[in-house]
Amino acid sequence: MHEKERHRIILSAVQDRPVVTVSDLCDLTGVSEATIRRDIATLHVQKRLRRVRGGAEAIAPPPFVGLAGRTFAVNQTRASQQKQAIAREAVALCEDGDSIIINGGTTTFQMVHPLATRRMQVFTNSFPIAEHLLKHSRNAVMLPGGTIYREQNIILSPFDNDVARNFYARRMFMGAQGIGPLGLMEADPLLIQAEQKLIGQADELIVLVDSSKFENRSSLVLCPLSKIDVIVTDDGIPDHAAAMLEAADIRLVIAPTGAAEREEEAAS
Repeated sequence: MHEKERHRIILSAVQDRPVVTVSDLCDLTGVSEATIRRDIATLHVQKRLRRVRGGAEAIAPPPFVGLAGRTFAVNQTRASQQKQAIAREAVALCEDGDSIIINGGTTTFQMVHPLATRRMQVFTNSFPIAEHLLKHSRNAVMLPGGTIYREQNIILSPFDNDVARNFYARRMFMGAQGIGPLGLMEADPLLIQAEQKLIGQADELIVLVDSSKFENRSSLVLCPLSKIDVIVTDDGIPDHAAAMLEAADIRLVIAPTGAAEREEEAAS
């Protein structure tokens, strides 16, 4: 990618959120961290953005910014095979007629395909999940009111008395940025506020995370492990993470993706 094109992408990205990380910009441009750091340094000298630790921010941020974390478009390209397998196992936990909550995310979005042949009542704050289910299934779909965050394709409301408070669910399905001994982690306080509200509306919390999320960390804890009933992940989950979930009395569902076989072949 040409330098001018990278600079356009970087300058566009810093207008969408408070801080854009070097990692995010590598995902968006497909170049190395060293190249992105040089681009940031150049744009900083030109006073077109401000260099900060680990990334960059706009000189004059817009009054309305997006949420922290990677965008839906970027996350959709990561671990796609694992996410599809995890979603199939998640939908297999449901029965026709169930009322369920599906929180926005790229792993939970993959649930739309196996849900195409099911009949459920689905509450979701994900614009693409709702759109797909309306077009390609006979599930009843309900959306909350609020602001649409384009980068994550989700709808969030800052108010406590929105429609979410009136929807009861047998199960809630959600992803996370990371998971560790302290619990589920997310990148943005507004996301945490909205997700905690939805968790309270379901009997059972089912977390969908690919195995890489057990190595991710964030400074914000969404909920402790004790709140989680089931975790669905792929067969690349590290042994120490499986032991952690067992100690927390969380049911672990493994979606087969062939990760174990690939590791054995690589070792041989």
